[in-house]
Amino acid sequence: MRIEGTLAKWNDERGFGFIAPTRGGTEIFVHVSAFPRDGQRPSIGEQLTFDIETDKDGKTRATNLLCPNRAVRLTTRQRTPRHLDSKPGFFGRIVPIAIVVALGVYGYREHSRRTVGQEPAAVHSRDQESSSAFQCDGRAHCSQMTSCSEATFFLNNCPNVQMDGDHDGVPCEQQWCSN
Repeated sequence: MRIEGTLAKWNDERGFGFIAPTRGGTEIFVHVSAFPRDGQRPSIGEQLTFDIETDKDGKTRATNLLCPNRAVRLTTRQRTPRHLDSKPGFFGRIVPIAIVVALGVYGYREHSRRTVGQEPAAVHSRDQESSSAFQCDGRAHCSQMTSCSEATFFLNNCPNVQMDGDHDGVPCEQQWCSN
């Protein structure tokens, strides 16, 4: 429950004073830390609203003070926060650029990988039609093939095969395609 009062006593050197509640009663202790941080010093006779808190020693003190009659005065620091006023430093400029470049490289590689993965299927569509007896089923080595035509189909149409050691386009030269 908020209480209204007037600052009755104030010791500016020590940073504390006492508030006289409007409805009467004993004066309430108040520390400078309870006041709003608006750059204005407390002044005797100032109207205040506050909450009361009891500390572990049983003493009461005013907390969460509001000063309704104070004019809101913005300091230069409050008008233009430093982080908005200053220009970004070296890392503030480089990090966003590096992120954009990294995303661009990643996107280009993914696009290239997918495009390359699609081209062989389009180029060898006739081979697939004529070799419909074969289909990619995860086999990748010559020892898993049963003929040269099967090995050729896998080399031309299936990913991650390891059947062309010398990269000349002829698969399984020692086992199946020895010509």
